[in-house]
Amino acid sequence: MHGPNDGLSNVKVDGSGMRFGILCATFNFDIVDALRIGAVQGFTNHGVAAKDIHTIWVPGAFELPVAALALAKSGKVDAVVALGAVIRGDTPHFEYVSGEAASGLQQAALQSGIHVAFGVLTVNTLQQALDRCGTEGNKGEEAAIGAIMTVQALKEIAAL
Repeated sequence: MHGPNDGLSNVKVDGSGMRFGILCATFNFDIVDALRIGAVQGFTNHGVAAKDIHTIWVPGAFELPVAALALAKSGKVDAVVALGAVIRGDTPHFEYVSGEAASGLQQAALQSGIHVAFGVLTVNTLQQALDRCGTEGNKGEEAAIGAIMTVQALKEIAAL
């Protein structure tokens, strides 16, 4: 089985001098806070200074896109990591919220020209969410590393 970071051994991930915003949804707070801790760890383990990591909380995953667009347009960060947790329930709420969060975050990135990493868990059960926000395989950490890599790639493209 292959994982999302299998190719990292060939890539130097260095966030030195970069600035990042972490947007967190307060809904499912314990899960999102664990994702946030993972994201901060992912940034600091790859050279991002603590002073260059800014965390902002919004009510839920549905509100992440508008905040991501504002933060991305602020000129204060090189990329945004959006963190949330949408857990399937008995109503179609899951499809609406997760779908709008995904497309809204993509639109925020396209409209701002700043990378917006999708760190919103869209899971069927609470256990699946807990499995993705622990110390092993934390999706917040993966989103942070992906954000650093994307900023590096965009800087490389701009230098061509």
